[in-house]
Amino acid sequence: MALSPKTEVLDALHQNCVFRSDKRAEAHEYVTRELADHVLRWKQGAPDAALYKGELNQLKIYELRYGAEVEVTPRPFDGFTLLHTSLSGSAEFECDGHVMSVYEGRTAILAPKQHARLRWMPGTQQLIVRIPDSLIQQVSGQDEDKAVSLSPGQLLPRHLDMQWTLMVQSLLNILSMSGDPGIRAEWRDHFERNVALFVFAHQPAPSTSPVALWAADSAATSSDSRPHNTGIRPMDAMLEYIESRLCAPISLEDLARVAGVSFRTLNVMCHRYHGVTPMELLRNIRLDAVRARLLTDLNASVTDTALTFGFGHLGRFSAYYFARFNELPSETQRKRQR
Repeated sequence: MALSPKTEVLDALHQNCVFRSDKRAEAHEYVTRELADHVLRWKQGAPDAALYKGELNQLKIYELRYGAEVEVTPRPFDGFTLLHTSLSGSAEFECDGHVMSVYEGRTAILAPKQHARLRWMPGTQQLIVRIPDSLIQQVSGQDEDKAVSLSPGQLLPRHLDMQWTLMVQSLLNILSMSGDPGIRAEWRDHFERNVALFVFAHQPAPSTSPVALWAADSAATSSDSRPHNTGIRPMDAMLEYIESRLCAPISLEDLARVAGVSFRTLNVMCHRYHGVTPMELLRNIRLDAVRARLLTDLNASVTDTALTFGFGHLGRFSAYYFARFNELPSETQRKRQR
């Protein structure tokens, strides 16, 4: 089950409220102190900020909300990596040119070294795990003089979401027992190292990324009838590619290349897991993104949002939207404005 603001295990965090305020300057001051120096631009909505914190041996866990829509421009991260899980609402992160839309229930790994920009939609709440790079270095098995290079920004693949949720729940359970003398520091250290290893093991290095491995696996056979290329992991590779390029042109050839399969196998995969063709799946994901924007952004224009997500023909867009959600985009927008 995905984490949400009402998940009981989060009570361990809620016992330590760092601040709760409707004052913009106060929110900026506390978040800078706890996470990173940053520029904070307040946009639509009333401030209703809160920050909760838990500490283990080396990891820090936060729950943060701003209430309003905000744009955060932090300095490049120095000595730490952040994992953001959207408990409610959605956010858009840009890290060294990598753009990620993080919807409710999804997780992003952030380690920008040059530039970062984080846009939170109104009502968004994020669970944030701060991991020191020194801990990732320890579990990597590499020499200390050879720094581990992490991807500046990565959306956690869907098939790992549940594993990450279970790891976070374990950390929060240990946090809730922090006063228990039976919980040894070594036990906390064990779970922290597992989190760091999880981040390191799932980095999308070019030579060892899941996409590259699946593509190589695909090339090892000449028959589309073999079942190993119709599994869920190539689908995940394709879905992550779509979500990372929602506002950019994507062709059928692009989807097949990323999944590492032929057009025919790609079509079989999409029908098996989603009941539609690859391009229909792409369209549905973009329609979902449009709806999320209209529901969370008070100033979102239907026309501009449709064009942003690749719908150049507005008449067809409205028809597609109505067929998927049984309402017009303007009706969705009015729901947010009530």
